[in-house]
Amino acid sequence: MSMTALDCAWQHHFIETNNIRLHCVTQGEGELVILLHGFPEFWYSWRHQIPALARHFKVVVPDLRGYNDSDKPLSGYDLDTLSADIRGLIENLGYVRAHIVGHDWGGLIAWHLAQKFPDVLNRLAILNAPHPYRFWQELTGNLDHLRRSWYVLAFQIPGLPEWLIQQNLKDFVNNVFRGQAVRKGAFSAEDAQVYQAALAKPGVLAAAINYYRSSLSPQNWLHHWGRSPDPVTVPTLILWSEEDAFLNRKLTEGMERLISAPFNLKFISHCGHWMQQEVPHTVNRELLNFFRSPVLTGRKKSF
Repeated sequence: MSMTALDCAWQHHFIETNNIRLHCVTQGEGELVILLHGFPEFWYSWRHQIPALARHFKVVVPDLRGYNDSDKPLSGYDLDTLSADIRGLIENLGYVRAHIVGHDWGGLIAWHLAQKFPDVLNRLAILNAPHPYRFWQELTGNLDHLRRSWYVLAFQIPGLPEWLIQQNLKDFVNNVFRGQAVRKGAFSAEDAQVYQAALAKPGVLAAAINYYRSSLSPQNWLHHWGRSPDPVTVPTLILWSEEDAFLNRKLTEGMERLISAPFNLKFISHCGHWMQQEVPHTVNRELLNFFRSPVLTGRKKSF
């Protein structure tokens, strides 16, 4: 299906929040569901979920701060500010609470939002995104995680990563998406062109990489050093790809110490990091079952 055909099914809006404007794609009515994308994506990564969820919910998919058509300020790429962006988005949409879904960096924001502003969440769904506390733990103590996350350290060099990516943008997009996918057919040539066009917009690459720079800033390390995180208190679903090239499965360990509410951890087979694009029907089914089911009880893992 072409971008034009997809585009006619939903609406585009700019919504003010936390002193910036976020470009959002919306569809449907009812309880609010917000989908948060990761690096180096934008709202388009949720193209398969929007119409499926919109049959039952009001779905809002922002381009996160710095991405695609959203504002690109020089600062504000720390988790506190990024979470405040989403809290303000919920409020300015006229809602008190939302179901939050996050993938990759959007998942880190979703985890942090659930810890910092639990009152604005109904339920939390995480796709291939470690809890920030586990991410920093493994980054400093797990060689396999460090090997997989080498780019996080490379992105700390001022100016150079975005320049190199810009010079080789087509290859970068193909390598990151199709190259790292288990199901290569999930990414067409048109999909690659759409992602390339979004990343080519002025200021996007610098903003996207600033997420990583902010995460490893000395202030961030000092803030989190030796501190135990507040537990997540809302029902939580975690979907994790068994063949994620970027994130070690070990990052899913210890969830019972980080979530005090009922949660479910499920591993998805034959799937890489781009879960919602590689196995969209599976993701849609799991999200709909989770959001429409009665209150969860207990804690369980599915393998």
